[in-house]
Amino acid sequence: MSGFARLRGDAELAVYIDLKSPYAYLAIGPTRDMAAALGIGIDWRPFTLDIPSYLGSARLDEKGRVSSSERTSSQWKHVRYSYLDARRYANLTGKTVRGTVKIWDSSLAGIAMLWVKRRAPERFDAFLDELYARFWRRDLDIESLGALASLLDESGCDADGFRGYAAGPGRTDHDDLNRAAFDAGVFGVPTYLAGDEMWFGREHLPRVSWLLGRKRGPVPDVANRGFGA
Repeated sequence: MSGFARLRGDAELAVYIDLKSPYAYLAIGPTRDMAAALGIGIDWRPFTLDIPSYLGSARLDEKGRVSSSERTSSQWKHVRYSYLDARRYANLTGKTVRGTVKIWDSSLAGIAMLWVKRRAPERFDAFLDELYARFWRRDLDIESLGALASLLDESGCDADGFRGYAAGPGRTDHDDLNRAAFDAGVFGVPTYLAGDEMWFGREHLPRVSWLLGRKRGPVPDVANRGFGA
């Protein structure tokens, strides 16, 4: 058994996502479509990216101007293109992707995801959709425990006990999950674990679908028609 198979565990399909990644946001719908077509479930797992370690850090003021930056010109080009690319695909599905004003610590949002999976798994999809939509409209402070607790209540997920979970076992669960993923080779989002393989990026959904579908038919290429935009 490979390290990826051990990391996947009992889940037929495990998917690592981070709220602050627009690419993870755009992958959710197509991934659900693929899973529904195959009749399988999805084990969504939070993976908090350390963006400053590879893209530097920056912050905007209230007028959208750069107020501080530790990025090289090459890193700025990468970031600007990434948002341009994400918006082009978001526009195809009516999603809003606004550039963030700083590098957010999304770990608390990841802990909220784990809370919903534990306490109200039937509400997870609704919570995840609202979480992403509000964040990318700049309508949600994901570093605020109170804001996340309110969203849990609005989404029909019991927030009683969330504060204690976030400060104690939830933080441990999140950190252990991230450490295990990183040690196994997960480095970005969205990352898919299927069988004993890992795939990074929603462009690989046709291949992931083929693997989960018992490799029926010809092996798909990344350029083949996939699931959604």
